[in-house]
Amino acid sequence: MREEIIVSGRNNPLIDPLLHVWHWEIPVYLFLGGLAAGLMFFAALYTIRNRENNYKVAVQIAPMFASIALILGLGALFLDLHHKLYFWRLYTTIRLASPMSWGAWILMIVTPISFIWSALHIKSIFPNWDWKFEVIEELLEFFTKYKKVLAWIMLISSAILGIYTGILLSAFNARPLWNTSIMGPLFLASGLSAGTAMVIWISKNHDERKRFAQLDLMIIGIELFLIIHMFMGFLASTQVQIDAANLFLGGEYTASFWIFVVILGMIVPAILEGLELKGYKIPIVIPAILVLFGSVMLRIIISYAGQASRWLY
Repeated sequence: MREEIIVSGRNNPLIDPLLHVWHWEIPVYLFLGGLAAGLMFFAALYTIRNRENNYKVAVQIAPMFASIALILGLGALFLDLHHKLYFWRLYTTIRLASPMSWGAWILMIVTPISFIWSALHIKSIFPNWDWKFEVIEELLEFFTKYKKVLAWIMLISSAILGIYTGILLSAFNARPLWNTSIMGPLFLASGLSAGTAMVIWISKNHDERKRFAQLDLMIIGIELFLIIHMFMGFLASTQVQIDAANLFLGGEYTASFWIFVVILGMIVPAILEGLELKGYKIPIVIPAILVLFGSVMLRIIISYAGQASRWLY
């Protein structure tokens, strides 16, 4: 038998393309961006539908949490940047083919809108609030006059923000798991679900909580539909997509995804919310926290599993 020795550098670090720099900051940013999108979407929707008095928490209070979520999310994104002092260069150009350019500009629109919306309703929480400066009061009067227009802008921009958090990943052709058109709608649905969960958690109004529990049940159904069809698409595609799906179908992310995201983050909350709607006494905080937990885990697992999927083996 003749022995052959093959010398290769294939196993050396970084020989193959590798995304090794996306750590906790990106999933946190994606979650907080999706949560903010969900909160702002429903605030705008019920303002446009003249239901502000029916859903005061969703319209007046919840968007304040969206402002906080955006600040924290942008902080996490800033920590992830390698050249932090040059972030402003994203705003020197508009590239329609670049998801990151879309994200930078949509955040430039959504963030101040969330602050303006919060300022319009801050006196509903703090009746004695005084802005001190007359110019601020005049600006708020102007935005109050055109509140419906502002709501339409917020509705559209928040929907774009929610879907962008998924498109940011799906644009990576080199990562088979991320490179699916379902990623955008899935992350949008997850963000809307997180928004409904937050409203359910902080609202004390029974009718408002009931309405948002009904919404969450529908959105969870949409999420499950999208997840099933995402895997169906992978399994009917090329070998690399099949291998990407197998990360969740017997691979290293199987238990974490199906237990934390699907069972605890979707199915269990849906059952509990269904029981609540049927009249059973369920601590509403439990399904709300589970939905938020599932939304976080979806982004963490998809982010890390996507980096594990690749074309070269």
